[in-house]
Parts: sequence; C-alpha cells; structure tokens
Amino acid sequence: MLKFVKHTTLIGLVAVSAVSAQAADVTLRVGHLWPSVAGPHVELMQVWADTVEEQSNGRIEVEVYPGGALAAPPAQYDAVTNRIMDVTATVQGYTANRFPLTQVVELPGVVSSGEQGACVVQSLLDEGLIADEYKDTHPLFLFTHGPGGFHVKGTSIREPSDLEGLRIRRPTTVVANILSELGAQPVGMAAPESYTSMQRGVIDGVALPWEGALSFRLNELADSHTEIGGLYTLSFVVTMNKDVYNSLSAENKAVIDAVSGMDWSDKAGKLFDALDVRGRAQAVEMGDEIIQIEGGTDNPAWAPAIEAGRKAYLDDLEARGLPARVTYQRALELANGDCAL
Repeated sequence: MLKFVKHTTLIGLVAVSAVSAQAADVTLRVGHLWPSVAGPHVELMQVWADTVEEQSNGRIEVEVYPGGALAAPPAQYDAVTNRIMDVTATVQGYTANRFPLTQVVELPGVVSSGEQGACVVQSLLDEGLIADEYKDTHPLFLFTHGPGGFHVKGTSIREPSDLEGLRIRRPTTVVANILSELGAQPVGMAAPESYTSMQRGVIDGVALPWEGALSFRLNELADSHTEIGGLYTLSFVVTMNKDVYNSLSAENKAVIDAVSGMDWSDKAGKLFDALDVRGRAQAVEMGDEIIQIEGGTDNPAWAPAIEAGRKAYLDDLEARGLPARVTYQRALELANGDCAL
C-alpha cells in the first residue's frame, strides 16, 4: 500500500511537471553583459524576467544568461536582430556608429545621475528623436548609468596633465574623444574585459561609474579614483527581437508592454544610482584615494579639453547629415526641465 501511494504520488508529480512545462506559450532567451552576482543582473534583469513570468501567469518563460554567455557584449545587439537570443540589455555604443544620436546623452554636462539620465534617454525615444535608430528591433526601455569617472592603479589623476600617456579603457567613441583631448590613450574594450586587462597591465585604468567599479570588481585593483561631475555617462537599451514580439499573442504582448517604457527606465536609473553609492562606499572602506575635481566639467583646468571633445562629436554627426545639435539641445532641455531632480 505504501509503495502504491508513493508510486501514485510520483506519477502525479511527473504529470504536474509535464503540464507546467507545457504551460508556457513562449520561452524568451535574455542575454546581457553583467556578471551573475552583479546588481544589474540580480536586481534588474532577473527581476524583469520574474515579473514577466508572474504577470503572464507562466505563459511566458524567461531564461536569463548573464556575463555574455550567449554573445560577447559588442555583438549582443546584433545577436537579437539575428535571433541568437530574443532579448538583450546592452550598451548602444558597443555597436559602433549605429546609435550616434542616442549617444548625445553620453556627452559631458548632460546627465548628473542614472535616474535623470534614464528619463532623458527614454524621453528622446518616446518623442521620436532617436526612434529611427531602433527600427530593426523592438526596444523595451532605455536608461543610463550615473556619472563616469577614472579608476586607476599606481598613479593619481588630479589635473589633465596626469592623464598624459595613460592607457585608459574607454567604453565608446564619445568617451574616446574626451580622453584623447585630455591627453590619454583610449583603449576600446567592453567592461567585462577590464579586470583582466588592468590586472595584466595592459591598461593603467578605466573610465567607469562607481557601479561598474563594483560590478566588474575594479575596486579590487584600482587604488585611486577621480570624480569629475558630469564627465560622461553611458546609455543602455533593453530590446527584443521584432519578429518574436510580433509573434506574441495580444495577451502576451500586453505583458511585455507593461514591463517596458518609462516606468522600467526609471527603475533601472534608480538602481544604478544605488549601485554607485555601494561602489563608492566599497572603495572608501578599502582605504582608496578618492579625488573630487571642484566644479566638475566646468573646472577651468578641465573645461577646454572637455568642450573640445563635445564639439568634435557633434561636428562629426552634423557633417554626416544627422541632427546632432537639435537632439543634444533637447537632451539638455529634458535634463534641466522634465527630468531634473
């Protein structure tokens, strides 16, 4: 009798599991660049995935692959267009020349926090100013990290001349322009490559926000950090394969629509601000040197080179027939108006 009950229970469990496995209408494969233990994975992308599953009552299953498991960071956007994965969270600037207007939010003096930056870049999308750059996918929400700074090993950066000849990891061409004007040698690489490169002496430091120093463990290597308020920020997109989105039932589309747009942009921006606080606190606890440049990008010693980098980027886009200054001015209006904190 006991054996029969156990056998029946096991059969029942198998049956329930089979029904559960068949319950999902679709399985979404989500890939991103952050490590599995990092805040953006645990507190943003996994939360987004869990919310989709919950709100769809299991009709949509979401598998999240952190750390570039499905595609290297520079290839993640193309991996979505080619349906190697269904959704990604990635840096637009990793795909060179594809999102030039979006990247005006990276320019000095536009963004002062992740929350504000997320509002600015999502508004530019919602208003149609940068929408053409996303025609090949279905963007869910855009956001930025907080202010980027310099994190270096074995030296300190107090004035532009201290950057002369330093090999600094740069995330995008926008930041590369600024670094070049400041006399540094910008080295292009995705954030996950920074730790090994700095450890081996390939680079002297990185341009990252405090969140990045925390997420990618750069605080373990860097011993001096320089904050220049408003130096740059970085834009991110969470986007979905267009055919996958269009193939969803109306009911399932409504779920995806509900976890898109400004609400989730705001969640992401606020999270990155919180991670900045944690990253800075970690460096303080480790006894690292933290240098704050008075006046930020308006500091007389820094302003000329920073302005030259800004102008070079806008001039280049205008020469290519893109409305760079219109987009830039609107970003500034948003930053100081509807998105001001």
